[in-house]
Amino acid sequence: MVKEISKSKDRPSDPRNREVVHPAGGDPQSSNLETPINASALSKWFINIQPAYRTGITPYRRGLEVGITQGLWVIIPFIKLGPLRDTDIANIAGFLSAIGLLIIATASIVLYGSTNPPKPRATITNPNPPMELSTTAGWYKYANGFFVGGIIGTTITFFIFSNWR
Repeated sequence: MVKEISKSKDRPSDPRNREVVHPAGGDPQSSNLETPINASALSKWFINIQPAYRTGITPYRRGLEVGITQGLWVIIPFIKLGPLRDTDIANIAGFLSAIGLLIIATASIVLYGSTNPPKPRATITNPNPPMELSTTAGWYKYANGFFVGGIIGTTITFFIFSNWR
């Protein structure tokens, strides 16, 4: 029985396990592992085309892209599941509720940015994180873009739902 327990403890150090999962950069102290999921070319490509990690764009544009995508969907639960869903003013109530949620989210981004945020760390999937989001000014620009983009996305969805019958 003791031998079986010691064998199970030895199993994680089996050389076959190192064929699939490796410590990042060969340093096991970094607490980051390269797996087939996070180290694949597809994963790296997908993460690095997202606006939060794409290189060469300003914090305002990052926020604008994220805000538009959030604004496009955030209104839908308010219109379809809100307390006024079966009334004639469901769309306008959902629109105003979504604007309120965007204001709260923007205020949260501003508050986070004012707390002296840490510098982004390089990871396996994104070796070059955007350093402009390590400053308060960068987060303020991101929040401005997020709010404007959220209003644009919510307005587009509002007009789609208002004219769709």
